[in-house]
Amino acid sequence: MAKTFLRLLASTLLLTSFTLAQANETKTVAITQIVEHPALDAVHQGVKDELAEQGYNEGDNLELMHESAQGNSAIASQIARKFVGDQPDVIVAIATPSAQTAAAATRNIPVVFSAVTDPVAAKLVKSLDAPGANISGVSDMLPLDRHLDMMLRIVPEAGTIGTVYNPGEANAVALVDMLEERLAARGLKLEKAAATKTSEVLGAARSLSDKVDAIYLTTDNTVISAAEAVISVGERAKIPVFAADTATVERGAVAAMGFNYYDLGRQTGAMVVRVLEGASPADIPVETVDKLELYVNPKAAEKMGITLSDDLISEASKVVGND
Repeated sequence: MAKTFLRLLASTLLLTSFTLAQANETKTVAITQIVEHPALDAVHQGVKDELAEQGYNEGDNLELMHESAQGNSAIASQIARKFVGDQPDVIVAIATPSAQTAAAATRNIPVVFSAVTDPVAAKLVKSLDAPGANISGVSDMLPLDRHLDMMLRIVPEAGTIGTVYNPGEANAVALVDMLEERLAARGLKLEKAAATKTSEVLGAARSLSDKVDAIYLTTDNTVISAAEAVISVGERAKIPVFAADTATVERGAVAAMGFNYYDLGRQTGAMVVRVLEGASPADIPVETVDKLELYVNPKAAEKMGITLSDDLISEASKVVGND
């Protein structure tokens, strides 16, 4: 009887020690971000904060690595290969180009993406419901029809909408194609201007100035990184500039109906925790964000030759300049 008790006690102590070791085990999360701008930076912060809230604290039981590719796809590939060599528990990829390079670099390490507009078109997952590999994440697919409703409410006479985009970014191409279809269905025209790097954004925006009635910026990372260049063209040419992400309104766009990218990061962080605790990305459906916020900037509107209605301003989640 005594021997049996001792064996049970020993087994219990061993199991307890193993459980404590698991609880104290340090996890490594590597975050790769295609470029630094307010929306993607908010995603990064949201991921970190969610991990901390769920008990993963940097310097305690969490090692965090973070690299920005500064808008360069070649650098994004180098970062992905470096992270694969470091063998983290999870790679977090913020934005489509970083997600694509991470997916190409590993089939074994779990990858959780964030701020990817169309993960199916980007060939990251087989379907939204069943990703099917080592990758899943949170999409920021834009509600284009609601964005067009907003723009046409402000400039109902607009017949041609302009946009600047990077034809080398899958996310941007998918959005521009969808935007052109949505506008055509309304009897409107899209005028496109290409910019493959941030230094080309100003020239692309200028090429639109005598052809369009309004400019709409999607979540194209190349363009958003240089949004001030487009806004300066809008101010000089008196063409209202609208954006898909609310952070750009604070930089001088007239209005945006978009996601809170910090909340998107928190949602992404929650998925990362699921993976750290044993879930497979292959079995986690891609998530989307439904809640939208309207930001308006009346002073920016005046600089671009229009006035926002009191009704629109009263509906806004945030009126920039009226804090």
